[in-house]
Amino acid sequence: MPVKIRLQRHGKKGKPFYWIVAADARSKRDGRFLEKLGTYNPNVNPASVDLDVDGAVKWLQNGAQPTDTARAILSYKGALLKNHLAGGVKKGALTEEQAAEKFEAWLSEKEGAVNSKKEELAKADASAKAKALEAEKEVNAKREAAAKAEEAEAEETVEAAAEEAEATTEEVTKEASNEEE
Repeated sequence: MPVKIRLQRHGKKGKPFYWIVAADARSKRDGRFLEKLGTYNPNVNPASVDLDVDGAVKWLQNGAQPTDTARAILSYKGALLKNHLAGGVKKGALTEEQAAEKFEAWLSEKEGAVNSKKEELAKADASAKAKALEAEKEVNAKREAAAKAEEAEAEETVEAAAEEAEATTEEVTKEASNEEE
């Protein structure tokens, strides 16, 4: 029975979520599988991958063939490297301790790269928020200045209207006093 390590799609439309499974190559994409090896969520940045590396290595050593995407995921999590190192141990090129040491060194380096990417994304998000806040403050300052200008104009027109009203009342009172005389 030919075994493939492949992705099984779950999640709703537009929001995919995948299980990484070892399945018979003849079964349907989302159908029967032999073992669930992990999950893959491409909706977050960076994509989250939860994988049983030892289980994947066991299937690879038993002849399971990964699909292209599954191969990329297995490589990203180090399952292919661990399988390669296990082959070196079988051939006698490495000891088990050396292989484990190399794998741990690779894992720590990979973890550092992923953490640096997360930090860069967080910094970019923070700077974008800061720029948006500055733009918002600028717009609010302009809006306040315009409101103050309108308020000053309204006060000037009220004062002008009051002066006009005073002038007309003075004229009316003068005319009334002139008529009485």
